[in-house]
Amino acid sequence: MSTISLGLAKFEHYERDIMRNYLVRTFHILFTCLAFSLLFFRSSSANPSGKKEYLDQFKKDERILILAPHPDDETIACAGVIQEALSRGAKIKIAYLTNGEHNEFAFIVYEKRITLKKNEFIHLGEVRRKEAVKAMELLGIDEKDLVFLGYPDFGTFSILNRYWQMSRPFRSLLTRISNVPYKDSLSFGAPYSGDSILKDLKEVILNYRPDKIFVSHPADVNVDHKSLYLFLQIALADLRDQIPYPKVYPYLVHHSGWPLPRHYHPELDLNPPKSLLNSQINWLRFDLSPEQLSKKHEAALCYKSQTESSAFYLLAFVRKNELFSDYFPISLKNQVSLKEHFVSFFGYSKMFSGSTIEQDLPESNISEDKGRVSYAVVDKALTIKIEKPRNLVHRFSTTMYIFGYRYGNPFGEMPKLRIITKHDNFKVYDGKKLLDPKGIVLDLASQSLTLKIPLEIIGSPDFIFTSTNVYTGKSQGKDSAVDTIGFRRINLE
Repeated sequence: MSTISLGLAKFEHYERDIMRNYLVRTFHILFTCLAFSLLFFRSSSANPSGKKEYLDQFKKDERILILAPHPDDETIACAGVIQEALSRGAKIKIAYLTNGEHNEFAFIVYEKRITLKKNEFIHLGEVRRKEAVKAMELLGIDEKDLVFLGYPDFGTFSILNRYWQMSRPFRSLLTRISNVPYKDSLSFGAPYSGDSILKDLKEVILNYRPDKIFVSHPADVNVDHKSLYLFLQIALADLRDQIPYPKVYPYLVHHSGWPLPRHYHPELDLNPPKSLLNSQINWLRFDLSPEQLSKKHEAALCYKSQTESSAFYLLAFVRKNELFSDYFPISLKNQVSLKEHFVSFFGYSKMFSGSTIEQDLPESNISEDKGRVSYAVVDKALTIKIEKPRNLVHRFSTTMYIFGYRYGNPFGEMPKLRIITKHDNFKVYDGKKLLDPKGIVLDLASQSLTLKIPLEIIGSPDFIFTSTNVYTGKSQGKDSAVDTIGFRRINLE
């Protein structure tokens, strides 16, 4: 064979390799695009523009459980639902995670004095409890159907993340309390620990056996609100063989720049935040009658300790409707990384402002595109991909929370990971313990950060709850811009 013929043969073989690789890559690109399109269609078609989806009607003798992080959340989020359920013969029980004693500013405005005494904080918690009893009585609920758990306001997320099976319970920095201090609580004197909260919540659910549960939202930026949602999910997983699984309806209260305008506007609709539209969230609404709306307004005003400083915020929820929603769960199968294969990411989640400041920010600023977070399981490792501004490297840092759950294994024994990244460095914590990061891989590119965590490090879970905070300032402090996503559930197949 001539040199030219041999060269042509090699070229044709090379050309065939290029074409084969091109077709493989094209197929994977098309497959990934199709998968993403289906996910996006599922997300956006759940709430087509202009179409309203409504909460299911309540039935006679249905058991409704409302879980409130603080006294007043049940009113501003669910007062219409409470009245409607009672009018249709349903039964209602309300459980409060905290008594809301940590609100020092509200205390100063309400009591007209400054205090740092432990007993004064307990006094504020008792005031808020009495306000809840009065508000619920006005809506038609007897005090015997109210359960106060009494755990620390502004402390329950730290407990969820770090305080399980501990000899020393969580101690509130402001109140300096480490045990439930209210004598009329379900477990007076119980230590501030994840085990205590989960035990109480499971007791309420198991004894009441609710058909429907209303609870705070996983995309709420208030730490007690997101932790109550997570504690509920853990409790329901633990009780899966003991009770029928209830329908769960999360409600949103704290979200930057929402709802607008502030103050009392009963003539307006309560619409979802723009930053959460097309975010794989299905929104349901309940429309209040004029009588229900008037009663809701009256009930909200029962919380004088809060309205004297924050009426502009609380009364902004007294509108023509109430909203309920949740993220769709993400289901992931293990992918094998090969050079000719692309990794398919799923569960694309839009980031939003994580600010907890309740002020009149322009929603156009709040809802601007802040990037996305997506997920995959590759080589038996959870892979989290965070989009970031191009070439933002040294000022880009994150905190990721990863909580795994395995059926038959106590949640207190499962790893609860907090991964902090700065530039291309990272630290991994399991609760308070600093872990050896061996096996965890971080890849920082010009437009993304990708982190791979072997599932074994997460405890080989059946499902995972995860959330991410992104900081673009000099440090992860108060002067650093914070974007976030709500907690997403990832089922592992």
